[in-house]
Amino acid sequence: MGSDSNQAQARINALLDENSFVELQSLVTSRSTDFNLDAKKEPSDGVIIGHGLVDGTLVFVFSQNADVLGGTIGEMHAKKILSVYDMALKVGAPVIGFIDCGGVRLQESFDALEALGSVIERAADVKGVIPQLICVAGNCGGGLSVLPALADFTFMVDGASLFLNSPDAITGNSSDKCDTSSASFQFEEAGTVDVHGTLDEVVSSMRQVISMIPNDIVEATDDLNRAAEGLEGKLTDAAAVATELADNREFLELKAGFAKEMVTGLMKLDGVTIGVVGNREVDGEAYLSAVGCEKAADFVDLCDMYEIPVLSITNVAAFKACTCQEKRLPRALAQMTQRFVDASIPKLNLITKQAYGTPYVLMNSKSLGADLVYAFDSSSVGAMEASKAAKILADNGTDAAAIEKDYAALQDNALTAAAHGHIDRIVSMADSRKYIIAGFEMFF
Repeated sequence: MGSDSNQAQARINALLDENSFVELQSLVTSRSTDFNLDAKKEPSDGVIIGHGLVDGTLVFVFSQNADVLGGTIGEMHAKKILSVYDMALKVGAPVIGFIDCGGVRLQESFDALEALGSVIERAADVKGVIPQLICVAGNCGGGLSVLPALADFTFMVDGASLFLNSPDAITGNSSDKCDTSSASFQFEEAGTVDVHGTLDEVVSSMRQVISMIPNDIVEATDDLNRAAEGLEGKLTDAAAVATELADNREFLELKAGFAKEMVTGLMKLDGVTIGVVGNREVDGEAYLSAVGCEKAADFVDLCDMYEIPVLSITNVAAFKACTCQEKRLPRALAQMTQRFVDASIPKLNLITKQAYGTPYVLMNSKSLGADLVYAFDSSSVGAMEASKAAKILADNGTDAAAIEKDYAALQDNALTAAAHGHIDRIVSMADSRKYIIAGFEMFF
């Protein structure tokens, strides 16, 4: 068993169930003797590895130790990390890594570079086969920054650094001007980090993710028929809707600071893990953006890899309009569309407020392959808002107000969409939780 004599071990202890960690290969040292490296040999070679439990779930862990050779990656350091992946792959358990690294070990030169490459290759090779959770707990720079980006779930401790190029190495920038390596930048601007905070906060979120993946069905502690309350005031935010629908009202939003107009996250419904993709109004507007669609596409892909059903919570009326979006949005829409269409998991769509035009079609509609589409009876569904349609349909001298009224009655509501077979069921807000659970259970 390990001690808590350094931060690397303390991070493991904070994550795992008490006294469950079993350290492996603790006596491994570097084989290189160049630059008097043999005089600096210390057991563990800068990384602690082993296995333990998280709420009884077996996990394999590596934690880099910056107190030993700066936590730098060398040949034996990398081999220890690779052995973690090998053991986890053999039993189908998650891999968890705590990164605190001074980079490639210069004394080992090309061997160290190849060692870094071997770790990145292994992470890419097992993606979608076993869950990977990476926590940036200290320094993570240069090529190693690819590893958190490859992970299924990425966490970052406030005060840690994640960068490809350091802030001071970017032309016209400095860490004082814009700390591109900070947790807040990586969470809000880069979109690499799912959750950041103190070590205790991050570890709590990591444990929550592990409880949901792999998708083991657990006995629900919430009432299957519990009424969803107060949804009338939450329709503009899919995260708020998901929280009310979730078992025990526990919804874990991922990448909450990035592309806020698109919500992604995990929850349990009657004990089954469900992925949520939904819209959030920003400044009163419900739109699709390039970064939002890319965020959604990556998440749907993740859910498909781990056989997690997806609930889309739809409230969208437009595409974000600007020059930048014209450059990027079509490709992002294609990416999201492809993920929804290709995903072989159960896919349900809940229309909460409005679903207009092509943006709605691309948010997991019936035509894109949604298995079931539900809508609240108060929602608006159509090609265009009635007021806008009236302006187009009205000829000179025609009463636009009358056309708007007729269009709203005939073409701009969920009932008409249901009558045409595009919506499977109109549900009340109070009953939505039990109908969504019944819809997913139909596929099990």
